[in-house]
Amino acid sequence: MNNFSKIYKITLSALLLLLVIGCKAPAIVENNAKTQLPEVYQPSASYTALAADTTNIAVKPWQEFYKDQYLKSLIDAALHNNQELNIQLQEIEIAKNDIRVKKGALLPSVSLQAGASVDKVGRYTSQGAGDATTEIEPRKEMPDPLGNFAIGAVANWEVDVWKKLRNSSKAAVDRYLATVEGKNFVVTNLVAEIANSYYELLALDNQLDIIRQTIKIQKNALEVVKIQKEAARSNELAVQKFQAEVLSTQNKEYEILQQIKENENKINFLLGRYPQEIPRDKSVFMNEKIADVYTGIPSQLLANRPDIKQAELELDASKLDVKIARAEFFPKFEISAGVGLQAFKPTYLVKIPESLLYNLAADMAAPLINRNAIKAEFANANARQIQSLYEYEKTVLGAYLEVNTQISNIDNLQKNFSMQNQQVQALNKAIDAANDLFKAARADYFEVLMTQRDVLEAKLDLIETKQKQLASVIQIYRSLGGGWK
Repeated sequence: MNNFSKIYKITLSALLLLLVIGCKAPAIVENNAKTQLPEVYQPSASYTALAADTTNIAVKPWQEFYKDQYLKSLIDAALHNNQELNIQLQEIEIAKNDIRVKKGALLPSVSLQAGASVDKVGRYTSQGAGDATTEIEPRKEMPDPLGNFAIGAVANWEVDVWKKLRNSSKAAVDRYLATVEGKNFVVTNLVAEIANSYYELLALDNQLDIIRQTIKIQKNALEVVKIQKEAARSNELAVQKFQAEVLSTQNKEYEILQQIKENENKINFLLGRYPQEIPRDKSVFMNEKIADVYTGIPSQLLANRPDIKQAELELDASKLDVKIARAEFFPKFEISAGVGLQAFKPTYLVKIPESLLYNLAADMAAPLINRNAIKAEFANANARQIQSLYEYEKTVLGAYLEVNTQISNIDNLQKNFSMQNQQVQALNKAIDAANDLFKAARADYFEVLMTQRDVLEAKLDLIETKQKQLASVIQIYRSLGGGWK
């Protein structure tokens, strides 16, 4: 009883010493992100479609937002075959398995062990002399060499007093959820990229048609000039100028054809397939209705944008990492136990209780000196937490500015398209007038050439502006957090 009292006092003293050592752990400094967004966006005064209410196009699934059936078919194929998206799905699986690892650390580990060995010791040693005089049974000496056969179960368990393991499990869950949001963000960008590339392809198709129509007009004008030259109403300089203009426009045709091929290959790459024709209806491009845009309120970005939610979850995980690193300063409590059978001959293993063995132990350990590595890891965890905080704030700010930029872009592109449309109509009339005046010898061939060139450029610019309009709506849909639901 006296010995037990001494052991108890020594153990208690050691426990108190370890707790005192653990109390020297640095305090955790709370860092909170600044997430106060403006109450409303700042739309242009002339653009009334952007109402400052909670109506938000981001809640629409992409299947409802995009009306073109060819485009929807392309997006659907990409969501099944895109390699980047499939890589992200495997990241989710990795994060999911990491949760199982972290949760498993909370439970005792139990393993079965079996072993056999032979031990020959010198006779003139304390163990050898003892074995020589020991009889297992009357007139039956201890065998030499001595075998050792054992089978049993061993258990180890770290008692999670300071919540280190539980916080590690929670951090793994946060990172798993972050990878899910990362996948959603990949989907958002993928859907937007395919839609942009698709409408760019339609724009190129329409530009190609305009160029080919212009080539026909220019060739007709060239024939007129040649006839006028034969009638001595024009000269070789005019013929060569018209010929050069035809060749210049034909050059543009080949440039557009190359851009179409590159764009088709880009879409095929996003769809995870080898080159093939992209099905589409180019005739609907100029009549494509610009979707009504409702941005809702800025605070909805926090719920709709996957990259913001991903950054928020990473921030939560980094805060837990700081707690995990701090727990390393405190004592670690471990319990181990074992039970099994052991004998020097396999036939004696079944002789119970003689062959039975068991043990139970509790260990407690804490860093006493040279804690620099633990301090450094804690400092690193704290620095990573601050990094995550700034990353979250940067993501929120970037999301707001993206939407604000696109609001202005949509407004200005609408005005630009309207003006360019009027310009094209005016130039169409001008080219008819120029041709008539040239045939009547009342206008110089140079005026006809410049008018044809102006009409071509204006029509190409009008198509490009239309494509930019569609792209700006796609971009604001993505910026608001649409496309992944």
